Amino acid sequence: MEYVVVGASAAGINALKTLAKLAPNDNLTLISKDEAIHSRCILHHYLEGSRDVSQLNFTDANFIEKNNIRWLKGVSLTAIDTSTQVLTLSDGKKVVYDKVLLATGASTFFPPVKNIKDAANVIGLRNLDDAIFIKEKLPQVENIVVMGVGLVGIDAVEGLLHYGKDLTLVEFGDRLLPIQLDHKASQRYQDAFAAYGVKQRYNTAVQEVLMDETGKVKELALSDGATIPCDLLIVATGVRSNVQFLEGTPVETDRFGMLFNPLGETNVANVYGAGDVSGKNPIWPAAVKEGIIAASNMVGQKRVLTDFFASKSTMTFLKIQTMSLGSPIPADDTYQVEIRESPGQYKKIIHKDGIITGAVIQGDLSYSGILTQLVKEQIRIDKLKKCVFDINYSDFFNMTENFEFGFCTD
Repeated sequence: MEYVVVGASAAGINALKTLAKLAPNDNLTLISKDEAIHSRCILHHYLEGSRDVSQLNFTDANFIEKNNIRWLKGVSLTAIDTSTQVLTLSDGKKVVYDKVLLATGASTFFPPVKNIKDAANVIGLRNLDDAIFIKEKLPQVENIVVMGVGLVGIDAVEGLLHYGKDLTLVEFGDRLLPIQLDHKASQRYQDAFAAYGVKQRYNTAVQEVLMDETGKVKELALSDGATIPCDLLIVATGVRSNVQFLEGTPVETDRFGMLFNPLGETNVANVYGAGDVSGKNPIWPAAVKEGIIAASNMVGQKRVLTDFFASKSTMTFLKIQTMSLGSPIPADDTYQVEIRESPGQYKKIIHKDGIITGAVIQGDLSYSGILTQLVKEQIRIDKLKKCVFDINYSDFFNMTENFEFGFCTD
């Protein structure tokens, strides 16, 4: 059997690990544009200088060699013929597959801002090449602007804090990490970054990239009428899935990316998908799970993705830990909110009809396991005999004769 995995990030590599374990006697091929396996979640460590390229690798030593994986690196997938089951690569090479996993990920989205695609020194932070570019430019730049303050944008800022540069965040939303955090949790990070001298402009958009005579970015014109200096612009306003090679094929996509079911199957036989190529759930843990599940099903061991929240993030910035689950803000007045606060600790749970729909835990994350268990067991928190924040692990060993947890009412 010829198994081919396209993409060397979280989904692709974890799929390969699974294939190597479940199908050790079959042929495994990895195709990737990347020439080094690296975690994009820790690119900021490379930026700040705390890790080199080898320390970004999240596989075991000699993973490729030990598992006899044929690795075609530095090339991208340009076409797939699903009738003959042949892949065409950017170097013209053809690769035949029996089953293929498409885990081609996503690329930085550059919003429709005047000159943003024409100006030099404008870059995203999506892969190792981006991080290398940014680091090489540092000796030549003074004013760095990060456009978008989601997880990638904050990674970039934290990685650059210690270089003594003038750092500015520009965010269209009204707070830092607006998808993951409510205003209170965001404010703690905003204050922490401000203490490091990071300028922050919220409710503001970049309207135009102004260039010098050599074509390099020199200033940004903002929606509030201000013009700010900028020698290096890091764009972190979202991603778009890498599905260009699917044009003209029967593999179905939607406006976000490639479509695949909870088994990782596309609508075409022997073609599977996992990770950011779907364009719907761009976080590392989800990509890992999807890669493992797709690979299991490729070898005939049925596994189904049963993740309960599309949005689940655990983050640590400036030594402040936070876990975010679902929506951090209730959608309307029909939702109820439970909050417990103490110095350095913030817990918030949002629920409707007893079902948890969102949560933010900031500070000590030891409660995160309890919270995850409550969600996993589908426990209605309006049926608890004690405060939801007082539940502990021992409570999960107290089951009634009806196999219900003792801390729940009927």
